[in-house]
Amino acid sequence: MKNTFKKIGFLLAIASVLVSCNQKATTENFSEYFTNTENGVQNGGIKMITITTPKGKFNVWTKKVGNNPKMKILLLNGGPGATHEYFECFESFLPKEGVEFIYYDQLGCGNSDNPKDTTMWDLPRYVEEVEQVRIGLGLNKDNFYLLGHSWGGILAMDYAVKYQDNLKGLIISNMMSSAPLYGKYADDVLSKQMKPEVLKEIRDLEAKKDFANPRYMELLLPNFYTEHICRIPLDQWPEPVNRSFAKMNQSLYVTMQGPSEFGVSGKLEKWDRSMDLKNIKTPTLVIGAKNDTMDPAHMQWMSAQFPNGSYLFCPNGSHMALYDDQDAYMSGLIKFVKGVNDGKKKAIL
Repeated sequence: MKNTFKKIGFLLAIASVLVSCNQKATTENFSEYFTNTENGVQNGGIKMITITTPKGKFNVWTKKVGNNPKMKILLLNGGPGATHEYFECFESFLPKEGVEFIYYDQLGCGNSDNPKDTTMWDLPRYVEEVEQVRIGLGLNKDNFYLLGHSWGGILAMDYAVKYQDNLKGLIISNMMSSAPLYGKYADDVLSKQMKPEVLKEIRDLEAKKDFANPRYMELLLPNFYTEHICRIPLDQWPEPVNRSFAKMNQSLYVTMQGPSEFGVSGKLEKWDRSMDLKNIKTPTLVIGAKNDTMDPAHMQWMSAQFPNGSYLFCPNGSHMALYDDQDAYMSGLIKFVKGVNDGKKKAIL
């Protein structure tokens, strides 16, 4: 009996030491995460970056949250033309995991300059803008994760095709690799899920190009948006989503995407990177959702094309799975980012 108590005491002592070490490591990690890396006047991590374009120099807005020399996620918002603000839900998940992330309003969006020149709403130019932002923020292959959501996913894929050597990890969130295939999915699947009379009225308005008619959004909001954009009752939509969407740059959106919610008819109409994914060797996470505007089967296929691809499926989510299926979305994202940081090329999610 005496020996038994000794063994128990010994095990409890070891457990106490391990808990103490873990608490110390956690404290040190959080201490590092909240270390202030700014010089001079403190402004909450905001940095305006001057970019050079064919039309001159402009300033774009960024804001860093946290500090981790090995894990830094630059966020590319969707739209095109929305703002960084709908990513604010990340603040509830990433800081406690020690993952640094950086808000960024693309040119023409939110707090960044808006040249109000449609010739500048151009995918190759935006790719070069992201590269200049990367340099301005001091991001590199040892710490730079790029997360693109929706249109941001298009931008992220094109960036990786040209600049993958600068990346540590890539996340394509809720975006297919082909605009024509997205249009086909919208016509063949999404539209047919609507009531025939509702779809007919929407199609009639689109045929007349009467997109400014209030009736167009009256039909889309309950019949499309709450089904495939964000599956939360409209009167309960997250405030950051409403705030971001309210600031949408319509000129940028229509120029790139087109005025219709079914497929793409703007500059991106023929965009297709499906055959280029095999050349992107960066560890890549593709995130899809059951009720997304984007085909989840195609996004799963995408993940298999990347040499080091992983797939995260959000069974209760839609296009904004970062809100309507948060547990699946955030836990999978964090597991991927930390796994890559530990040297893993793929993640089992």
